[in-house]
Amino acid sequence: MNSNVSPASAGDAWSRVAERVTEQHWPAATLYVVATPIGNLGDLGLRAWHALQRADVSAAEDTRASRTLLDAWGVATPLMAAHRHNEAAAAQAICERLQQGQRVALVSDAGAPAVSDPGARIVRAVREAGFKVVPVPGPSAVIAALMGSGVTTDENPAYAFAGFAPSKAAARQRWLRTWCALPAPVVMFESPHRLAATLADLLEVCGPQRRLTVARELTKRFEEIATFALEAGAAWLAADAHREQGEFVLIVHADETQPEQDEADPRTDVLLDALLESLSLRDAARVAAKVSGLPRDVLYNRALARKKSSE
Repeated sequence: MNSNVSPASAGDAWSRVAERVTEQHWPAATLYVVATPIGNLGDLGLRAWHALQRADVSAAEDTRASRTLLDAWGVATPLMAAHRHNEAAAAQAICERLQQGQRVALVSDAGAPAVSDPGARIVRAVREAGFKVVPVPGPSAVIAALMGSGVTTDENPAYAFAGFAPSKAAARQRWLRTWCALPAPVVMFESPHRLAATLADLLEVCGPQRRLTVARELTKRFEEIATFALEAGAAWLAADAHREQGEFVLIVHADETQPEQDEADPRTDVLLDALLESLSLRDAARVAAKVSGLPRDVLYNRALARKKSSE
């Protein structure tokens, strides 16, 4: 790998791509919902940078935090507040600006606005008023944690995003029982001052052998992604005082002790046999998964076994 990339060549490449992005369509009277870095300033996308540059105003969850980001990237666009306490008023003000033909960028403190963050009410109000909404994707703590954990596969890509757990212990345990009963990995956010309590509740609800991935400080200098059985959670947390600091994404792995859903149903075999007459193993498993609701990888293995037994 060549690690000697010259500033000149990097600058030339940036300029060429930036020129192509500039030439793209940037409609006026539009709300641009812009994902921003979750920690590493270098993760701001080039298209996001252009959207922030071209906006007449940026509506921000925290204007101070957003001003720091914009200043770092040389963006002088003015800011207006748009947080959960003024979202209705902000939505009205944004619609009035769009009525005047302005471009408005919507950003949260970090990551994707309106995804476990303020902004959804604004997006709905803008759409209902008949104005265009353009999402500008980018950094996501959920996707970053999934990428670093390996809990999903192309054969079984399902996962559930639960957002933040309730703050009160009893409500949190009820909430965890509902989410952790799903036959898929569950992604949730947690704050540092509640992490120990949530780990204890997960142990209570899910049992000692259920596996958990903790991703903290994603994209930052002290990023850490650890996977362990829940019985080891308290020891992992106590091993390093820094582990009670930062931003956390938790991934509760699917319960491997549960039997597969009704995989012995003879009707599933009939369906697979019919599909295998004209489809490949992969396509037969895909179609059968949609019909039956069973995991695709389970059906693929089952179809493979039936095909071999008929040969």
